[in-house]
Amino acid sequence: MDTVSTFVQFIDQWAWIGWLVLIAAFLVIEMLTLDFTFLMLSFGSAIGLLTDLVGIPVWAQVIVAAAAAALFILFLRPPLLRRLRRGEDPTKSNVDALLDLRGTALHDITQISGQVKLSNGDTWTARSASSVPIPQGSPIAVTAINGATAIVRPVND
Repeated sequence: MDTVSTFVQFIDQWAWIGWLVLIAAFLVIEMLTLDFTFLMLSFGSAIGLLTDLVGIPVWAQVIVAAAAAALFILFLRPPLLRRLRRGEDPTKSNVDALLDLRGTALHDITQISGQVKLSNGDTWTARSASSVPIPQGSPIAVTAINGATAIVRPVND
């Protein structure tokens, strides 16, 4: 029984180091993820460190730190994410910019082969989204991109 009480005393005496290690580890992970989740966990760990400095038992420190981290994640993280994403460029790019883009069939388009000229000036190999072939010169719209091939459908203007 003496060994158990010595171990509990040791943990109680050095818990502040554990909190510092958790804070540092969460901050390093946050720098890699940039999602604010681990930042909120480090804030919770800072609250755990403060409770240790006040002299609260370790089991209560863990409960308070977990509750604080949960509150930070629920109430502080969402407005921070909104503020961070407020300045994002809403313009679609890459494959997202090609979806629903209009164009013209340069050759007959089937489920096996075809070629289109898109309204942005690009020429793509194409396949029909349906089993019905699209004749040359028909207006089309891109429904998906599969590798370097545009999956298209006819547009009835």
